[in-house]
Amino acid sequence: MTLVQLKSIGLVHNGITEAHYDTPWRDIESAIVVDDEWREALEGLDEFSHVWIIFFFDRVTLPSPDAPRVRPMRRGDLPLVGRFATRSPQRPNPIGISPVELLEISGATLRVRGLEALDGTPVLDIKPYIARGDVIENTRAAAWVKDYWLTQPPKEE
Repeated sequence: MTLVQLKSIGLVHNGITEAHYDTPWRDIESAIVVDDEWREALEGLDEFSHVWIIFFFDRVTLPSPDAPRVRPMRRGDLPLVGRFATRSPQRPNPIGISPVELLEISGATLRVRGLEALDGTPVLDIKPYIARGDVIENTRAAAWVKDYWLTQPPKEE
């Protein structure tokens, strides 16, 4: 096993201290305060409507290798699947990635919408969303994913 060290480049601020499966992340606005040493690295990012935020789930319990399979969202009506077939934050390396809408950059602070991260979460990297490389056509997903998302009540606007 290779030891990998990562250093955060900033922190998330949004006032959300605990998450639930029904947390409306799509609507939540967050501020990402980037460390001063990386402020100039934000130059030109404001020309993008969306960015990827890579972050570290610093408050999750790491899974045991003895429990490689889980029920998605801890729902008994969903099948038992391998942990890597879920979006659970409980992973061997608890790294998260969210595509977010970039609302504004002011100094070293990004204001974004849709970031699935708690207040104080360390940010590891920021990458622009570029459709040519980020949109994947003709994808497939497990039947349980389609069934779950298609059976959920529509989101009220």
